[in-house]
Amino acid sequence: MQTDQIICARDGAVGRITFNNPSRHNAMSYDMWVGGEAAIKQLLADGETRVIVLTGAGEKAFVAGADISKFAEERGTEDAIAEYNAAVASFQNTLGTAPLPTIAMIGGYAIGGGLAIALCCDIRIASDDSRFAIPAAKLGLGYAASGINTLMQIVGPSFAKEIFYTARQFDAEEARTMGLVNRIVPRADLQATVDDYTRRIGENAPLTIHAAKTAIGELVKPESDRDMRLCADLVLKCFGSEDYQEGRTAFMEKRKPQFKGR
Repeated sequence: MQTDQIICARDGAVGRITFNNPSRHNAMSYDMWVGGEAAIKQLLADGETRVIVLTGAGEKAFVAGADISKFAEERGTEDAIAEYNAAVASFQNTLGTAPLPTIAMIGGYAIGGGLAIALCCDIRIASDDSRFAIPAAKLGLGYAASGINTLMQIVGPSFAKEIFYTARQFDAEEARTMGLVNRIVPRADLQATVDDYTRRIGENAPLTIHAAKTAIGELVKPESDRDMRLCADLVLKCFGSEDYQEGRTAFMEKRKPQFKGR
């Protein structure tokens, strides 16, 4: 599904997805959830992308939740609600299980579903004027246990309770204290900081990064559900790769390695 409210582009090894609904603080509609998932899949399939950055258009927000103006149209019946929820879940699953590194570049509000998008990313870098909240308790809605678990894995049970119980907005420093974001930087430095991260990630060995991301994903599961054979196989793939040969050669020759992901 095509929508001009999702902008997908690639600059070298960096794929960029922009939520483009600034008049509504980039609040998400059904079309944006579907289009966003399509954009992620497009970047994963192109064979050139090594890291994906998600961000919001304008200066006010990353994503400020769902677009309430669309509720009557998109969530007016039981069937429509089910279809909408399925689109959200599919987007989050595609982002959360993406084999490439993902970065949420947060400038401004990351509220409700917007924060959930950021939590699906591997790394969250925020401007110092950003704000975060999950206002479910102010709306009387139930929040799926899977979403709560994603938050709890990042901030721990106590902070997860504080976020849900109070439903208040947290500033960037509070978010960093909780572990909700990896870094906060002045607004003027946000783009440069993210660009530095993507450069570093893009220059490193893709197979090593994929093996690490897979292992971390398995290790946060209950022990009985972990696929440790997969983790071991990916480590062996690294040692058998051309990139491993290139890395050692470059080190001996005191030059920057040129990794190819094979």
